[in-house]
Amino acid sequence: MDIYIKRRRGKILLLLIAISIGVASLLYTSWLTNKIGNEERNKVELWAKATESLIDASIESTSTEMSVLETKYLNFLSLVTAQNTTIPIIILEADGNFNLDKNISYKEGRKQEVLTRELKKMKDFAKPIPIVIGENETHFLYHRESSIIRNLRLYPLVQLIVILIFITVSYFAFNASNRAEQDQVWVGMSKETAHQLGTPISSLMAWIELLKLKNVDESLVKELEQDTKRLERITERFSKIGSKPELLRQNVVEVLNSSVGYIERRSSDKVKFEMNYEQNAFIETPLNAALFSWVIENLCKNAIDAMGNNGKITVNLIEKDNQVLIDISDTGIGVAKSHHKTIFQPGYSTKKRGWGLGLSLAKRIVEIYHSGKIFIKSSDLGKGTTFRIILNR
Repeated sequence: MDIYIKRRRGKILLLLIAISIGVASLLYTSWLTNKIGNEERNKVELWAKATESLIDASIESTSTEMSVLETKYLNFLSLVTAQNTTIPIIILEADGNFNLDKNISYKEGRKQEVLTRELKKMKDFAKPIPIVIGENETHFLYHRESSIIRNLRLYPLVQLIVILIFITVSYFAFNASNRAEQDQVWVGMSKETAHQLGTPISSLMAWIELLKLKNVDESLVKELEQDTKRLERITERFSKIGSKPELLRQNVVEVLNSSVGYIERRSSDKVKFEMNYEQNAFIETPLNAALFSWVIENLCKNAIDAMGNNGKITVNLIEKDNQVLIDISDTGIGVAKSHHKTIFQPGYSTKKRGWGLGLSLAKRIVEIYHSGKIFIKSSDLGKGTTFRIILNR
């Protein structure tokens, strides 16, 4: 159980690191874009002041000096505007007509439409910079942030998305690799177990036949036969893990009665079983009886352990549309909500003995082999747990 808590904490830590990197990148980029934005604003204001000063100088100069100043002004203005290749600029005359635009792309036939749309964005972005021409005329310079800043603002979001995608892909790839490795281990262990059980089971069968010839108590021999058949079924189950089992249309009620009955006969008198369904009913579903009965027995054994061999196990069977619902409830210690999913992972166990594979194999049998569902329907700490199995008819 601890290993899954550590893994979950590791995944959460990895996610928090990714979010922290994204947030730090976002904050730094925001600071950087604001700084660059202020620099752009200063450049535009300087451009406007220089233009205003040059115009004033040209008005106050004599006609002879005018052409020299005008030439210098034009050269200066050309130099300044040539250096601005990123900041969108519009100069509006006092009567609202467009005087100059810069770094705005448009087709000639759509100039008015595009400039009007861009002007609205610029008005929302920042206040205009006035350019006073003479004593009675004022032009207004509008601008907004450059495409470089706009793209820079998107960078941390793109970076965060890339990080999250990388983590997601890595997470699923890691899980798939772990599942494949675990599957190989389970299959090998199961087949080896089945092989090892074959010899003692054959020997037990021979001893049972010998006991029959010795006139030993028939009830004792019968119990030995039942337990030997039980071992044969267990061996069959282990041998089938790793290969696709054959599903036959069988009466699920009969399999359920047999499985619960087997556990009930071998349980303490302090454990009570309650079957809330018609035990003579006939409900046919595609089943592998050997594997499915193991699931029921495993759930009942876990319930007995959770109750400390003292309590009640209730089994409900419900037909709903094209499904059969089987609920197995106990009055045990319950399962914390945070463990409702990890309880089905291999290695999870609250017992000192065992490998923690029971519920994991049960989930595999129900969901992979029978195309059904198994999950914790409800659980209250100190009151009990209900497992639900859903089979398709």
